[in-house]
Formats: sequence, C-alpha cells, structure tokens
Amino acid sequence: MPPKTRAIAEPEKEERRHALLDAAESLFLAHPDRVASVAEVAQAAGVAKGTVYLYFPSKEEMLLSLHERHVAQFFDRLGHLLAGRGRVGFDEVWAVTRERLVRAPGYLPLTSRCFGLMDRDIPAPAAVAFKLRVAAALAGAGAGLERHFPSLRRGEGVTLLQHSYGLIVGLWQLLHPIERFGSAMERAELALFRRDYERELEQALRALWRGAMGSAPARTPARKAR
Repeated sequence: MPPKTRAIAEPEKEERRHALLDAAESLFLAHPDRVASVAEVAQAAGVAKGTVYLYFPSKEEMLLSLHERHVAQFFDRLGHLLAGRGRVGFDEVWAVTRERLVRAPGYLPLTSRCFGLMDRDIPAPAAVAFKLRVAAALAGAGAGLERHFPSLRRGEGVTLLQHSYGLIVGLWQLLHPIERFGSAMERAELALFRRDYERELEQALRALWRGAMGSAPARTPARKAR
C-alpha cells in the first residue's frame, strides 16, 4: 500500500492523528507485551515513517496519547452522566467504569505500561502536560460527584475518584496472571491470585464508596441572609 499524502487542514490532521492511534492500538492489542516501533505503526497505518514523527515525537509518547484518548472517553461519558438531571448513584457510575475502563479492550494493560513509561521514557514536560489535562478532567468529574452525593465535601469527589482509580489499576496488577509464568500460576499456593477481577473490584469499590459517604460529615446548611 503506497504511503498517503501528508494531511494539511486541521480536520485532516486530527483524522490522521486518530488513524495513527488506531494503528498503535491494534498493534498493542495484538502484542501487549511490547511497544510497537514507529516503523510498525507507520506500516499499519499506511503512511511513511516520517509522517508518524509529525504527530508523535516517539513511540512512547504515542502510546501515552493512546492512553489519554481512553481516559478522555471515560471522563466524557462520566461527565455526561453527572451533568444529567437524573439520579446518579454508585450503580450508574460503576456501569460507566465497567464499560470504559474495566472491559475496554487493552485499557488496563496499557495503563499499567504507561505508568512505567512516565517514570522512565516520557520527557518530563510531556508527562506534566498529560497530568495537567487529567487534573482538569478529575476536577470537573469530582465536582459533579459532589453535586450528586451531598455528603461529600468540596474536594472529596476528586479524592474518591483517585482512590477508586488506584483500586481499579492496583487490583488488576495484583490479580492479572502473567503469561510468562505459564503453568507455575496453577500451583495451590498461588490460588489466592486466581480471583474474578471484575467481581472483586466491584465489591471493593462499593466498600470504598460506602466508607467515603459514611465518614463524610453532613454539610452545614447555609445561613439565610438577614
């Protein structure tokens, strides 16, 4: 397949960028144990290798951009839920979390890999810029939670989301079987790691949210102006 010509207009650039991320995602899903090279992504997307570098400085930053796209999709869906007028409880938030994070193909292994990349391979300015964008999304979602859960004080919505995310990723890393261990994971002593991740996660999140709602003191009613 001959390389495509370079996109010029902004809509075309955005379309090309997402096409490259789509290619990177397909390669990651096929081989989650490694980071695909720029040349491999270019070939999968049908573009010249140099075209990839117009959008992403490195394969690691491209993978981080793919992770950020997944994160943005989660916050978009959660924000839409919290902006509605209907009643929102744990079940509704869990449904979004399960769809966009827990069951989304490749989300959890990609998240785990990107945590390591930011420690070693992502330039500090790029990592900080990513963190700032996530912080803005967290702040908006946290405020939305506080509107639906009156027992949460200002700022506690963000804390609850952070603690929840720590559970989601940390529990997956704890229970996820590592393929290179092979049949060794079948030993009786390792049975405690052979658990139903989704079921265990839902139970842990419910307990976390019950504790957060129960421990948060009720808000003091605002005094009426005299």
